[in-house]
Amino acid sequence: MESVLLLIENNFEDTEALYPYYRMKEAGFGVVVVGAKAGTYASKHGYPLKAEKTPGEIDVKKFKALLIPGGGAPDRMRVIPEMVRLVREASEHGLVVAAICHGPQMLIEADVVRGKKATCYASVKTDLVNAGAKYEDSPVVVDGRLVTSRVPGDLPDFCRAILERLSRG
Repeated sequence: MESVLLLIENNFEDTEALYPYYRMKEAGFGVVVVGAKAGTYASKHGYPLKAEKTPGEIDVKKFKALLIPGGGAPDRMRVIPEMVRLVREASEHGLVVAAICHGPQMLIEADVVRGKKATCYASVKTDLVNAGAKYEDSPVVVDGRLVTSRVPGDLPDFCRAILERLSRG
């Protein structure tokens, strides 16, 4: 079974992790949840999600996509070098890299948005532009294998775009 990675840290936005998690499963993909440490992480609203793997256990060449939910999790993840390295490697190896809401903070830290079209939550816009991205205020922005969205209300468009990219191989 082909699989995708879902990055997690405490204070993730519930819907932005769980909606894509179940959409990918529904589409036939395995989902491997990755945290800085294996174990259970709490969402903004207390819903737990368990990370089975750590970045050091992941060979990105064996995966098709890497997903980054928003909330407060990206701000916590971006100071963990192994998590940032995983995003950079996923981008370098041609995986579909998808981030929603505050998720693009990880794309900025991994330096994978320079020259790319992208979107994000409004408070991250200046950081995204300063990192060299071409900001667009749209529900979903696709640039090659990079997929970004703004808020939980964009999740249907976000997941549809991810699955379209994955279907193209």
